[in-house]
Amino acid sequence: MKSGSAERKPTELAPPVRSLRILTVNTHKGFTWLNRRFILPELRDAVRTLSSDVVFLQEVLGENLKHGLRYANWSSVPQYEFLADTMWPDFAYGRNAVYPHGHHGNALLSKFPILRYENLDVSVSGTEERGLLHAVLDVPGHKGVHAICVHLGLREHHREQQLGLLCDVVNRLPKGAPVIVAGDFNDWRQRADEHLAQCGMHEVFVDEFGAPAKSFPARWPVLCLDRIYVRNATFQHPEVLSKRPWSHLSDHAPLAVEVHL
Repeated sequence: MKSGSAERKPTELAPPVRSLRILTVNTHKGFTWLNRRFILPELRDAVRTLSSDVVFLQEVLGENLKHGLRYANWSSVPQYEFLADTMWPDFAYGRNAVYPHGHHGNALLSKFPILRYENLDVSVSGTEERGLLHAVLDVPGHKGVHAICVHLGLREHHREQQLGLLCDVVNRLPKGAPVIVAGDFNDWRQRADEHLAQCGMHEVFVDEFGAPAKSFPARWPVLCLDRIYVRNATFQHPEVLSKRPWSHLSDHAPLAVEVHL
């Protein structure tokens, strides 16, 4: 996690914040569909245009020594730090998958201080390393806003166990605290809602439109893989970012929403 400058105004003296602009995107490790082109700089430019307060990232590289030798525009810093740039002074990274030449996982970028965070290993078995990155944000006017970045498994029986673990995490949080859960659920069978309803979570697209967002593949979205859930909060304007440039910046279309605390 990176902290902001010493000049940042203490949050206890700042006016209360009543809404947060949320974005979630599976970055596909900075590559286009089918890994044809490395486009992380273009993705950063697009993300910056939205001025989101909190960004949930999945499949973001912490390090890859092979790609660093292959691509001339490869960043010398981790991808989450490259994406944070100067707009998100705080960030957290949860390493999920580790291999000889690097690692990747989930990340959170925040315009508000991250008080603490932990990465929970929810891998079930085999080679699918998965995690829940849980951060507590210091948002003015609130004791703590909980943000959980999710990337669940490809197998349904794995996801069922991981959703149960996610509910356990949420149920342990303070009863009145705002909670935002977002990310790639790989939930093409649309079973997550029934699990997360048990811990009081509401999916923003389901509440607004009666169905989760179609987000995969980005150029012709037909599967509902990505989600944004809230508890102790309301929301406005959930949106699937499926047009250019977003349709050509990853294999998943990002989701955005304004959450009211």
